[in-house]
Amino acid sequence: MAASLIQNPLQINFDSVLILSDEGMVSMFKTLESSGLRGFLSCSAAIYEKNLVNFFENSIVRGNSVISSVQGLFVEFSEEKFVGVFDLPTEGLTSMNELPTDLINEGRRAFSASGDVIKTSSKNKEMKIEFRLMNYILAKTVIAKAGSFDAVTHERFLLMAAIHGGIKINWRKFLFEILKVMVLPHRSKLGGLQFNSVI
Repeated sequence: MAASLIQNPLQINFDSVLILSDEGMVSMFKTLESSGLRGFLSCSAAIYEKNLVNFFENSIVRGNSVISSVQGLFVEFSEEKFVGVFDLPTEGLTSMNELPTDLINEGRRAFSASGDVIKTSSKNKEMKIEFRLMNYILAKTVIAKAGSFDAVTHERFLLMAAIHGGIKINWRKFLFEILKVMVLPHRSKLGGLQFNSVI
């Protein structure tokens, strides 16, 4: 599983994408940036694959830390260290169940390529190109999904709607819980993060 988490690494150079001529793309990247993900999404893609695979193979979750051994050295990541490295926001939603219905409905209209209201679980091709890209970025970098990207899951749609709507998200809690799930792949849902349906 660990190897699938680092295939096709995705790093965003915000200085470059924010000067694109496509207003829709620029707007989408600005919303990602303003959500507090710039540090996380623009981090160096220079990853030592063997060491990363080794990290996940040897990882355990103890309390609120992820501990592992890489090249004979013990490494411990706490939420505090994690948030410091990526400069993540620590305030905001930790549950997508708290999203207002009108914000979800606005996303269903705003993301649609045809102008028709789309479902919160839909085909990627039903969305405007910039939101297809946002879906891909979230799937590959935030949720660490492997496999097909033809579908937009309900959970990712809610996350996209929150980002698009300018809702503050506690990325510290959100991303650290995903890291713990990656260490404990048998868990059925993302720790304390709650969606309208189980992931």
